[in-house]
Amino acid sequence: MIDAAEDQQVPQIYLITPPEIELSRFPSLLSGIMDEVEIACVRLAMAAADEDEVSRAADVLRETCHARDIPLILDTHVRLVEKLGLDGVHLNDGARTVRFARKELGADVVVGAACGASRHEGMNAGESGADYVALGPTSDTGLGAGELAAIEDFQWWSEMIELPIVAEGGITVETVEQFAPFADFFAIGPEIWKSDTPLDALKALVAPLS
Repeated sequence: MIDAAEDQQVPQIYLITPPEIELSRFPSLLSGIMDEVEIACVRLAMAAADEDEVSRAADVLRETCHARDIPLILDTHVRLVEKLGLDGVHLNDGARTVRFARKELGADVVVGAACGASRHEGMNAGESGADYVALGPTSDTGLGAGELAAIEDFQWWSEMIELPIVAEGGITVETVEQFAPFADFFAIGPEIWKSDTPLDALKALVAPLS
């Protein structure tokens, strides 16, 4: 289960895989990161829609993560979670399919929901059975002119809602500093995989949490 620690003061790191994974080298890279930085969970978020390709990656990364007692969550593919022995699913359509996923997977499997910049959608997802809600982006990602998640929403959420909240998208050193008092997790992926040294990039990004 992905939970915010009781009286959590420092947000935890939620690591997102690259959209394309080279299985001959990525598990070693991931292991090195997890051995150096405390990671709360990993999300397998492949661009491939092919279930065989996703399944092969999940089989390898499951062993890598579970050997360190780190849960592995699958992006989108609800029906593969149980089959592959994974720990949960991350949904990208807000509250829309949370009830379906919860019914399919039962009470003991993590169901997370990305709700854009909408606090209201996040509340709906929580009421539908989500275990956590992700809001974002927190800064301009360069991928469009979408609405940014407001720090005021995170502050309100931390004061009013017990459900863990994840800051995701456009994570920078500045947003880590700003959102740290209110976020339970920072979801980080694209921000580090473009670097030649992802481990160093991650350490630099989350340095304000130290």
